[in-house]
Amino acid sequence: AMLAGLPKAPSAYNPISNPKRARSRQLHIIERMEENGFITAEQAVAAKKQELKVKTNSDNSKVHAEYVAEMVRQLVFAQYGEETYTRGLNVYTTLKADQQDIAYKALRRGIMDFERRQIYRGPEKFVKLPSNPQELDDAIDEALDEHPDNGDVMSAVVLEADPKRIKALRQSGETIEITGEGLKPAQSGLSDKAPPHIKVRRGAVIRVVKTPKDTWEITQLPEVEGAFVALDPRDGSIKALVGGFDFAKNKFNHVAQAWRQPGSSFKPFIYSAALEKGFTPATIVNDAPLFFDAGVTGGQPWEPKNYDGKFEGHMTLRRGLAKSKNMVSIRILQAVGAQNAQDWIGRFGFDPDKHPAYLTMALGAGSVTPMQMATAYSVFANGGYRVNPWLITRVTDQKGKVLAETKPPELDDSVRAIDARNAFVMESLLQEVTRTGTAAKAQATLKRPDLYGKTGTTNDSMDAWFAGFQPTLTAVSWIGYDTPRKLGDRETGGGLSLPIWISFMEHALKGVPINEPEPPEGVINAGGEW
Repeated sequence: AMLAGLPKAPSAYNPISNPKRARSRQLHIIERMEENGFITAEQAVAAKKQELKVKTNSDNSKVHAEYVAEMVRQLVFAQYGEETYTRGLNVYTTLKADQQDIAYKALRRGIMDFERRQIYRGPEKFVKLPSNPQELDDAIDEALDEHPDNGDVMSAVVLEADPKRIKALRQSGETIEITGEGLKPAQSGLSDKAPPHIKVRRGAVIRVVKTPKDTWEITQLPEVEGAFVALDPRDGSIKALVGGFDFAKNKFNHVAQAWRQPGSSFKPFIYSAALEKGFTPATIVNDAPLFFDAGVTGGQPWEPKNYDGKFEGHMTLRRGLAKSKNMVSIRILQAVGAQNAQDWIGRFGFDPDKHPAYLTMALGAGSVTPMQMATAYSVFANGGYRVNPWLITRVTDQKGKVLAETKPPELDDSVRAIDARNAFVMESLLQEVTRTGTAAKAQATLKRPDLYGKTGTTNDSMDAWFAGFQPTLTAVSWIGYDTPRKLGDRETGGGLSLPIWISFMEHALKGVPINEPEPPEGVINAGGEW
């Protein structure tokens, strides 16, 4: 009877997640069987008394690694074809369950924090609610089946609503109340003047979340997307990877597939090219206005600006990167030569074709994926070696026989991308960013000096990045809309993506000793600067 109750609304009557609803549905089925003469009254009584044991997966701490599972499926399928599904293969990955879990939660929290600042777009749907209790339950089940919970962003149908209170029903049959602060995100939908498609009223399908204070808050499913990836720069093994807000909602893997503008998070690679040409962190560059006519840019005339709109005159390379000054980057690229820089970035694993050799490259106008950024920053983290990211450690058959095994790569001259001296000085510059620059929140929050990285906010705030590392772990977070549009005038990599990176690192670096690199041969300190 319990199974027979499932087809109507499988998730509503799921005995594992909604035992109360499943039980009431089961009793209803038994009653219908009795009414229609399939069973006797005695059988009905006996059936109702029979106790059902629901077997659940004992490990409730399900790790959200759906994007990784799909990547693994594709990799294994490429190797074993249709046998992938029939041979009973076991695949072991480089992922760390605890780090994966934290990455998943941190990215979701970062996206939902952004969502809280957006205008309320209105309920997802409106359904007609009948007055008959059985029909009412059916109408609600149907509506919530079409709008399932999305992790901790749950769906509910509004039963009553006024500007002071919302009463709504969840799929589990739980009635919830939202009052006070919890109504804030949807204030515009509760006012009397709200247009019909935004108005929160009886029959509206809304989203709710549990607050840390254990109260309910109204919210909405985010339109914005994100990505997070962390890998060990010493061998390229992937420790955590979250390809988007939710795999069920959007299967596109933003870590591996989203080609986006890196903005200022690309500047370190231009600076690295400059060090090779004889610049040092103490070299003075002028942060003053620039203008380029169409002849120079190969397109429109261009008058770049700094993010803060201010020009601060002469400053050192170190200060220029810490404050992410656009004019400083452009002048550095002029001195290096766009063609030289385009050749140089290939060493880090970037695709030179996707970074045309124009001065706009200084501001990260090319295209990268978050995975490429993690690979590229790992070159600075490990002293100048290029390691490729990898995910599968071994594959065994159902008897445990090893069919394939991956050995971590050796860091030797065959994989050297840049000189150890260049990597060391770049680390020192990137440490400044997390100490006194646009990412100063990193060292202030995590209270450790061995953090290095760079914020990135693209033109018109279409992409918000933070890419950084501790010598044992490189991590990159990104937020943006799938169809690029403005995140908002004051939304930056430091405000949006850095907090995700910090909350991940806070957990991942617990108990990891502080590790600041030793200066390699050929680097000297003169007057406090390398």
